[in-house]
Amino acid sequence: MKNSSAMEKEVVEISQNEMEMASQNISQKPQRSKGGLVTMPFIIANEALANVATIGLLPNMILYLMGSYNIHMAKATQINLLSSAATNVTPVLCAFIADSYLGRFLVVGLGSIVTLLGMALLWLTAMIPQARPSPCNSATKTCKPATTKQMTMLISSLALMSIGKGGLSCSLAFGADQVNRKDNNSNKQRALEIYFSWYYAFVAISVIIALTGIVYIQDHLGWKLGFGVPTALMLLSTIFFFLASPLYVKNQIQDSLITGFARVIVVAYKNRKLPLPAGNSAGILYHRKKDTNLVVPTDKLRFLNKACLIKDHEKDIASDGSPSNPWSLCTIDQVEELKAIIKVIPLWSTGIMMVLNIGGSFGVLQAKSMNRHITPNFEVPPGSFGVIMVITIFLWVTLYDRVIIPIASKLRGKPVRISAKTKMGIGLFFSFLHLVTAAIVETMRRKRASTEGYINDTHAVLNMSAMWLVPQLFLGGLAEAFNAIGQNEFYYTEFPKTMSSVASSLLGLGMGAGNVMSSLVFSIVQNVTKRGGKEGWAADNINKGHYDWYYWVLAALSVVNIFYYLICSKAYGPTVDQISKVTDENGSNEDNGLKEKESG
Repeated sequence: MKNSSAMEKEVVEISQNEMEMASQNISQKPQRSKGGLVTMPFIIANEALANVATIGLLPNMILYLMGSYNIHMAKATQINLLSSAATNVTPVLCAFIADSYLGRFLVVGLGSIVTLLGMALLWLTAMIPQARPSPCNSATKTCKPATTKQMTMLISSLALMSIGKGGLSCSLAFGADQVNRKDNNSNKQRALEIYFSWYYAFVAISVIIALTGIVYIQDHLGWKLGFGVPTALMLLSTIFFFLASPLYVKNQIQDSLITGFARVIVVAYKNRKLPLPAGNSAGILYHRKKDTNLVVPTDKLRFLNKACLIKDHEKDIASDGSPSNPWSLCTIDQVEELKAIIKVIPLWSTGIMMVLNIGGSFGVLQAKSMNRHITPNFEVPPGSFGVIMVITIFLWVTLYDRVIIPIASKLRGKPVRISAKTKMGIGLFFSFLHLVTAAIVETMRRKRASTEGYINDTHAVLNMSAMWLVPQLFLGGLAEAFNAIGQNEFYYTEFPKTMSSVASSLLGLGMGAGNVMSSLVFSIVQNVTKRGGKEGWAADNINKGHYDWYYWVLAALSVVNIFYYLICSKAYGPTVDQISKVTDENGSNEDNGLKEKESG
């Protein structure tokens, strides 16, 4: 039996141990985990309000430029197309900055602030009379052009909004950071499909509000309120985003992607004369990170594998396992990141055709020339017809995710999904149908203008319902629903996680390239068709122009693009999810074979 002093000592030791364990538990007790669903309302509110604010400015911008700044249609269209191009190119630059330097939180936050500044400046152009040229003289039919200072103020506002939207584009990847799905999630592909589909659905809702509510305010209450309301919404968007700052997951900055790409190119060139080992069996010859799953580089673009080839282990590798000279040896991850960009470029380029069109300016003027009355007392604003495309996207996403896929999976007895590449191809086909339908409808509209004697009247409203525009807008919505969602899903699954911001911005880059290409084609068509003193296809007076022939040219280019896509798709080979599916099926077959042997 223990004596009292020994028992007291033991009690003290136990108490001390308990206190130490308690203190360790307190210190090791995890704080409230960040991210998750609680952050979604703030991110969605930021994205939705920003979309309502910025997209609400686009449809009627052609009317503002022509009416308030006395700019001809051709020049106004060029300004719109180049502004849209800048808006779609800046996301890629901001994505690299987010992934390599500032992080996604800061880039999205700064993007919100810069967008707000641009919108406030545009609002001031409507509020300050001196910021615009004087109205045209109706008696003499002369218009005073905008001064350099006035144009500088206008273009500066558009430039700031383009830069800001580039930062806001990272919200897609930033939202994915909050969800924080694991690599070993067996339903990862389906989860990504749902994520991107519903992301587009929420974006669609905000666009619907923008193309109806904001456009209605501009048409009926003027530019001061029409620009003021979006600016106020953008202010709310910025506040909502920063309000939840303590709750967000803010991932650590990775090494600079651009620097990594440069190193791979330089080192691969330095090692160009080194022979590569046969196959990829000699994985020990390649340098890789300690925390990576990549053991050997892929076989595609094998010449780049020389950048991660270890020549002399003692000289090339430092004591901590890192390269002694980063410009003499790269990691497998860096090589694969560059390969990912190079491999998708051909398929990415096929999406440019999706945006190659006459420009949103013509669609507004076309709708304005038609009978837009739904009831005797209600007339649809010309800038609101684009909402049909958005409603189509939303309805298709809902039907696909909640009706078509569940029924198809139930009928086949296994999960069914349309691959990302297939979606992209279907979208291109619907885009072709959209252009053909648009050409036919514009031919009918122009003939009606001629027969009704309005060929020289740019303000006449024809006895032709604007509902004729619905079929082409419906097909355009289906084209975007398939192709845009397919592209986002494709880039996100094919790229390493370190490049998720870049992956989410490539769609926008394609749209930017499409806007630039649209501007180039617009200029070529106008210059060629104006030769010999002719009116030209892209005339200010759309009744005299030949926009129907323009659509046929674009439809022909679309056919060529579809064949180009089929070639690129075949050359790319199987995607990551297709390879994973084959691997899973083979693994399942092997397991079934073992079970049969065991039972035998």
